[in-house]
Amino acid sequence: MVTGPQSTPRSAKRMELDFPLGTDPVAIRRRVEALEHVLERAFTVPGINRKLGLDAVVGLVPIAGDLISGAMGLYLVWEARNLGMSKWQLARMTANVGFDTVLGAIPVAGDLFDFLFRSNSRNLKIIRKHLDKHHPHTRVIDA
Repeated sequence: MVTGPQSTPRSAKRMELDFPLGTDPVAIRRRVEALEHVLERAFTVPGINRKLGLDAVVGLVPIAGDLISGAMGLYLVWEARNLGMSKWQLARMTANVGFDTVLGAIPVAGDLFDFLFRSNSRNLKIIRKHLDKHHPHTRVIDA
């Protein structure tokens, strides 16, 4: 049996490249972008062509759903902390998640609010701005 890097199955290499677990800025950028996509834009609502994510879907479950989506949103804040972002930026991101969680917990109106106010997209914008300024090598140009 061969050991070493050549013996790694092809599927394991692919998974490693698709979801990096490192603490470097490139890996963090890929993780937060993937999580934001799942939370805010994973599905398209037929008829209105509006993107919908797990945040709005899980938010349909009263109280517990909003707490779960809030916890997932706080993961973005934790990753931002790992990047060394300022306390002001972290406070702003935490306020976005808190505002989304509290107002999302209101029955019916909160579900509409979750559909319109995308705290995770706002937080990703803050993270991207920080990364583009302090770690420009992490920027990916989409064609």
